[in-house]
Amino acid sequence: MNIMTQYQTLLYYCYSPIEDAEKFASDHLEFCKSLDLVGRIIVADEGLNGTVSGTVEACKSYMDAIYADGRFNKTEFKIDDVDEPSFIKMHCRYKAEIVHSGLRDPKEIDPNRQTGVHLEPKDFLAMKDQEDVVVLDVRSNYEHNVGHFKNAVTLDIDNFREFPEKIKELEQYKGKKILTYCTGGIKCEKASALLLKEGFEDVYQLHGGIIKYGKEAGGEDFEGQCYVFDNRVTVDVNSVNPSVVSTCFNCGKQTTKMINCANPTCNEHFTQCDECGWEMDGCCSPACKENPNKREYDGTGYYVKVPQPVNIDKISKRKHKNFPPKVSAED
Repeated sequence: MNIMTQYQTLLYYCYSPIEDAEKFASDHLEFCKSLDLVGRIIVADEGLNGTVSGTVEACKSYMDAIYADGRFNKTEFKIDDVDEPSFIKMHCRYKAEIVHSGLRDPKEIDPNRQTGVHLEPKDFLAMKDQEDVVVLDVRSNYEHNVGHFKNAVTLDIDNFREFPEKIKELEQYKGKKILTYCTGGIKCEKASALLLKEGFEDVYQLHGGIIKYGKEAGGEDFEGQCYVFDNRVTVDVNSVNPSVVSTCFNCGKQTTKMINCANPTCNEHFTQCDECGWEMDGCCSPACKENPNKREYDGTGYYVKVPQPVNIDKISKRKHKNFPPKVSAED
């Protein structure tokens, strides 16, 4: 008799200063590998941000180790049971921030000192439809295009680091209660802190993000699916009144499937139905389909990241728009 191995995927973050964070990242990578975990962890001087996946036993050992380190005992893990590990490899990298916002100076923005009021999912659900409330999605376009809260305000940004320059577009909502949300809560820590710094007085954030809201409030009024940064790409959240809000980039048919363009020099992240996926070989356009370096499309549209030549045309186009280069789902 075959016994199915049970796996879990852990989503977490913790803002807590780490001395010699570069060495910590190197040591932490070896520790994760010793548990046969796969995933993606960002280590910075300001803390940890990670998604790891492995057997139930390995995930428990990992959580125990994190909690045993006094710096990270306030970490909250969002735990999903999965049929197979949600990554292919294990990465643990040192970076300037655990989520790229450009807000690196702790004297200006420090989530350990001031953020919006944390709302538990049941409290967020109770407040979100009140007349004096604005629900603000602080995620990127490709994330909120595939799923968002009903009536939420969304921002036209390719990456969270563009959020600070969008604050001026939110001036009309000063005087209202601002309820911010993101996937797991990490972006809201800095987004809500920045809103407070810019004079928004009544600021809140969904504690644990969309993922926790799905588990504890049934995902009510979250339309579509939630984008996640692993092989699953999107996950169901709403078990109360689910819907589909995203459409195929090529034909316009409703779909929740997101892929990266099979042309590696494009690598655009977009929604595409299965029918168009096979017809276009996983590409966003006929030009990409003809690219000689096109990756083999296997129906998933998810590729292991390999170094690619810099796409000068794409970068120039974004610089012309005064936007920084876009980060793909694999970054």
